[in-house]
Amino acid sequence: MSSSSFLQVPRERWVASNRLAFAIRDANPVSPGHTLVIPHRLVATWFEASQEEQHALFELVDEVRRELDTSHRPDGYNVGFNVGEAAGQTVFHLHVHVIPRYRGDMEDPRGGVRHVIPSKGNYLLPR
Repeated sequence: MSSSSFLQVPRERWVASNRLAFAIRDANPVSPGHTLVIPHRLVATWFEASQEEQHALFELVDEVRRELDTSHRPDGYNVGFNVGEAAGQTVFHLHVHVIPRYRGDMEDPRGGVRHVIPSKGNYLLPR
């Protein structure tokens, strides 16, 4: 792993940053305001990031959330990351998704992140 498209994003497009990480809007957002929080160091997954990097990432998640609360006024959030190809990771530079959620953006959001396997998302529905 020698390069990352995230590291090519110009600083003018950053929406937040700290010593170890930066945040940008997702190029293919699933909702208005969808933002990625990325370490400056090229590391593939959360589990390879240092504890200091992990803390810096979540400090920026909080900062991004505060900004989105003001600019987009979402009704909720999904926050997470993919680890490995089997989990859907396609860019092998760690990035945390901050996805604003809005009432009515899907018919039944119960289950939240459990919808990564669609048929298992809402465990309250009869099978």
